[in-house]
Amino acid sequence: MLCDMMRIRWKSATYFSQYRQQFCNIGQMINFTHGNTMFNPGKFLYSLFEAAVAATTAENSLPGYLPPLPKGRTVVIGAGKAAASMAACVEQHWPGEISGLVVTRYGHGVVCNRIEVLEAAHPIPNVAGEQAAQRILQTVAGLSADDLVICLMSGGGSALLTSPAAGITFLQKQAINTALLKSGATIVEINCVRKHLSAIKGGRLALACAPARIVTLAISDIPGDDPTMIASGPTLTDATTCAEALAILRKYAIAIPNTIATALGNNVWETPKPGDLRFVGNTHHVIATAQHALEAAAARARSAGITAHILSDRIEGEARDVGAVHGAIARQIQGRGQPFDTPCVILSGGETTVSVRGAGHGGRNTEFLLALARALDGMPGIFALAADTDGIDGSQDNCGAFLAPDSLARGAALGLSAAELLANNNAYQFFEALGDLVVTGPTRTNVNDFRAMLIL
Repeated sequence: MLCDMMRIRWKSATYFSQYRQQFCNIGQMINFTHGNTMFNPGKFLYSLFEAAVAATTAENSLPGYLPPLPKGRTVVIGAGKAAASMAACVEQHWPGEISGLVVTRYGHGVVCNRIEVLEAAHPIPNVAGEQAAQRILQTVAGLSADDLVICLMSGGGSALLTSPAAGITFLQKQAINTALLKSGATIVEINCVRKHLSAIKGGRLALACAPARIVTLAISDIPGDDPTMIASGPTLTDATTCAEALAILRKYAIAIPNTIATALGNNVWETPKPGDLRFVGNTHHVIATAQHALEAAAARARSAGITAHILSDRIEGEARDVGAVHGAIARQIQGRGQPFDTPCVILSGGETTVSVRGAGHGGRNTEFLLALARALDGMPGIFALAADTDGIDGSQDNCGAFLAPDSLARGAALGLSAAELLANNNAYQFFEALGDLVVTGPTRTNVNDFRAMLIL
């Protein structure tokens, strides 16, 4: 029944269903009884992930935030992994004429009739993203005070909307972005740098739209949901500075040309600041967040009779360290009944980081799970699922993986060393060999990491 429900709800993803039954078979030999109900841990945890993602889709979060019709034109622009689905939702619910252009990640597009959808690379920007940024700037040129711009922003927009500041080449911008992603810097730190090396981020897109009024609708992938950081805030003022951006680059030893260091040091690329009168009349709304996702998952668990606790919606730090801490919490709950009784589900969200030191394959969610597996060391009665709500964990084809008490033992039987694979940032290989990857395809939303631990 669960698999049938998922097939209906997720039918928009062309290759989603071919993997769903495979995942529903994970852990078929491991079941537990609660009350009068028999549970399969894989199916149960995946149902929580399904509820989390469904709660944060454009269809379920956007319509109530649409503004009234303007006197003049309505133009839609946007960028991010959810941009195309958000644009389709606006089209469906908008009562008047509408036009525009959005850019999303390759494979995340949907069919729109009046809003053009472009696709570009993520997480490393490519020329298609640079061209899309120029097209969007052209789209908003020459608007009047009677016109309305609906700006649709979501996670991934920073890489997809690439327009280097004057004096920076595209290749330089690409190289800095790549180095930051491997450095272990937080998303807030990365986006601070991105804003100050851009001709479109950090409020500059809003200046290009003036004097039209802007309503920004955002799906948050930022721990804490600061709207100025979502997609690097192209339509919002920015409180960060060039000096902070330069300090971040130095903190992580990111190599940059002297010309860029000098420009940042001299505040050449400073962004519009809070209180800037050019932004008066513009509004913004964060319409979907990690907290919304976690609350939906908790409600799904409770409807099945399992107590759910939300640990936090804004956990950051090295994925392997977060995995170790989650393991300690699970041990305390199961071994001592503190701070919660069993059975229960522990939920958390946010965005961990991976400092890439090895040459392996694997995103932050599989790395989290492999570290969690080592922390639990086969402890019975603890299962976990970790996945990225956008459907992509890093740059792999999976969004995450499933962990069972026997995962380490099954891996060892296949000749896999969890310690060696973790040291090489190769958690993907571990879970792929077990057949425990979670592969969904693009979900067309993005509220970052989702983690669920079932403790019996």
